[in-house]
Amino acid sequence: MEVLRLYRKFKFVSIKNKMAVLFIISILIPILILFINSYLSSQQMLESKYTDLLEDITRQSNIRIEEFLDDTEQISLISSYGINSYVSAVSQENYPVQNYLRNASQSNENQATQLLMNYITMKERAFSVYIYNLNGGQDLLVSTNKPVDYTYHPRNESWFRDFLASEDITRDLPTRIDLQTKQENNWAIYHLRKIFDLENGKLLGLMVISIDIDFINKVNKRLQESSRSAFTIVDENERVIFNSDYSRINRPFSELFPLKAKIDKDTAREVVKSGGKSYILIHSAFEAHNWTTYIYMPVEELAVEGNILMRNLWMIVMALVLFAIISSFYLSNLITRPIKRLMKNMTLVEQGRFDNLPAVKSNDEIGLLAKRFEQMSSELKQLVERIYHEQEEKAEAEIRALQAQINPHFLYNTLNSVKWIASMQRADKIVEMTEALISILRYSSKVENRMVPIREEFDNIAHYLTIQKVRYFNRIAVSYRLDERLLDYEILKLSIQPLVENAIFHGIADQEDGTLTIEVTACGENDIAIRVGDNGAGMEEEASAALRQRLKETDGHSGSIGVFNVHNRIRRVFGERYGIDFASKKGKGTTFTITIPRTKKGEIEQ
Repeated sequence: MEVLRLYRKFKFVSIKNKMAVLFIISILIPILILFINSYLSSQQMLESKYTDLLEDITRQSNIRIEEFLDDTEQISLISSYGINSYVSAVSQENYPVQNYLRNASQSNENQATQLLMNYITMKERAFSVYIYNLNGGQDLLVSTNKPVDYTYHPRNESWFRDFLASEDITRDLPTRIDLQTKQENNWAIYHLRKIFDLENGKLLGLMVISIDIDFINKVNKRLQESSRSAFTIVDENERVIFNSDYSRINRPFSELFPLKAKIDKDTAREVVKSGGKSYILIHSAFEAHNWTTYIYMPVEELAVEGNILMRNLWMIVMALVLFAIISSFYLSNLITRPIKRLMKNMTLVEQGRFDNLPAVKSNDEIGLLAKRFEQMSSELKQLVERIYHEQEEKAEAEIRALQAQINPHFLYNTLNSVKWIASMQRADKIVEMTEALISILRYSSKVENRMVPIREEFDNIAHYLTIQKVRYFNRIAVSYRLDERLLDYEILKLSIQPLVENAIFHGIADQEDGTLTIEVTACGENDIAIRVGDNGAGMEEEASAALRQRLKETDGHSGSIGVFNVHNRIRRVFGERYGIDFASKKGKGTTFTITIPRTKKGEIEQ
């Protein structure tokens, strides 16, 4: 009976005690195994950690150095051939360096100097720019923080002559003393670029960007001071082109770091012996340059780190054991219940219920997390609704902004025509043009409707053609072929006028017998086709292919009311299957076609 009583007494063990015992055992056994394994493999782990770190630093440094050099190459390209890739080559004022090499006047020198200074100061680069004129003019030497030696001319240097004789357009030269400045010990990497005349392809000059090698030290901020002297970059001949100790530059790497055995290039890391000591040697090759980066670290430094690691391991083990004993009994009773309730709330949020979640009663971090989760779900609901409405308002604002734009060149040309007629004392023409211009401005300034009947759009085109006929001395003939049954259907305002303008300016402006053909016809049972054609010169196949490709792009071309903007607006309002297409043949003119669905007033939201 006594045995049975004791059995019953100890038969029941609470879940709390079971979790506590299991928690302690589960913690102690892994801690013991981890301690033994860490003790035996600490040196190997430290070696692997440091080699991984050094290898990553070396690889990242190479990438960032080449990115810096690539950025410098882009600067030399942009500054050599202009500041705006969309400006025609005949616009001389946008090519300061080209202009200076053709004519080394004071104004051209000021513009070119200002351009180069902008790139230097804006990019915060530690470099100087030297432009050597091969067109008979003076050289242009720009440096922000170093005095320039104007008596030095590199034309007799071997690197200068070799680059001119080569077929290379650009070239990066390893580290050398920049003799163009008066500062001593001015080590730099040279980026060379030949500058050709955009008009005739003649070699005008040679640009040299002198990059202060101190930028490599800035790239390697992650390196400790003790490791920076071991960070070395060599060229293809294993000569040092960078080291934080500049006195080592241009010396053989084997002299700087003598080795008993040859370096294995097939492995990124290895343990080598130098001067009776073992070193971890990391080497990484550059991708775009025939350079290699070395960094080495004495193995004995890891022993110091190993002792520190062992002491920390003992402290961690003791702390974990004490924490396991104290916290196991407490945490086992508190963790399960609130976590399950919180998981249930997460499931409700996944199902779309963002607010009014059941409360999780817990006065610890789990309770705080539950409150934060409930607040987050409520804010998430508001955020989703706000983003939805903002996207709708943004799309509407963009469309209205596109409708409100007016071509300033058209107003300028119109006013010039009025001025010319006034000088010829043609008062009747002035009245006619003024009335047409007022009608156009009144039509364009209406913002309450973006959809108008096709008939109103053609009334606006008639006013526009009145002005253009005067401007071109009545050399423009217009032929209308309009299906009256379709003119009451609606179209986006200012959709046809840009095509008429495009046909005049690019098609028949220079012809004596230019003719415009404007048609409105049915396209199937539900669509309308509006065609604007001319008998101009047409487009080359390359230009036609480029235009067709741009019309296929979906990102739009904001900033004007031209063909691309009209195409983008039509697709945005009516759908992807609608928009602008064209056909053009060299010598036979071009025809643009707008395809829209048949819609009446009120069927499309304004």
